[in-house]
Amino acid sequence: MSQQQAFIPRDDAPVTASKDARPARALVGEAVTIDRPAQELFDFWRDQTRLVEVMENVVSIERLADDRFRWTVKAPMGREVSWESLITHEVPGEEISWQSADGAEIDNSGKISFLDAGERGTLVRVRIAYDAPGGAVGQLVAKLFQREPRIQARRDLHRFKQLMEAGEIATSARNRRQRDERNEAQGLTEARA
Repeated sequence: MSQQQAFIPRDDAPVTASKDARPARALVGEAVTIDRPAQELFDFWRDQTRLVEVMENVVSIERLADDRFRWTVKAPMGREVSWESLITHEVPGEEISWQSADGAEIDNSGKISFLDAGERGTLVRVRIAYDAPGGAVGQLVAKLFQREPRIQARRDLHRFKQLMEAGEIATSARNRRQRDERNEAQGLTEARA
């Protein structure tokens, strides 16, 4: 290296945590440890129609084929956005990867991993890459309306943890009408084995 070249340290952190990386798509990375076996958590997540129970901004998930689903989610300013998602890779009991179909309103892809955490249960790690509608401005608006994927991923993983560990999701709603208005599920729809 010549004396004229300045040494610039490279940020070797994962892209989701890097302060220097400027990826083309917005990235989200969240994790939570859940005191349940990995296979049980994987099975719940693999039946994506059940994710409506834990994802507060998801209006509906329709199964189109075993590996294809139509997602409809709440968007800022009272809107709804839909897209088709394809499971592109899975390792039973360990991980699921997905990608939105061509032409999706929100182009996205991701991976959820279920890693053994010993006596503590399972470490559930989700990584999502997406193109925010409206670019940086759209991402800011979504954040202001609490519809930004990073905020939602963190909340939804904690709701998933509550449902899987306690069989219900804690809510501040005092009655069924308030839960329905907030689209909050109260408990598991199927008994655990």
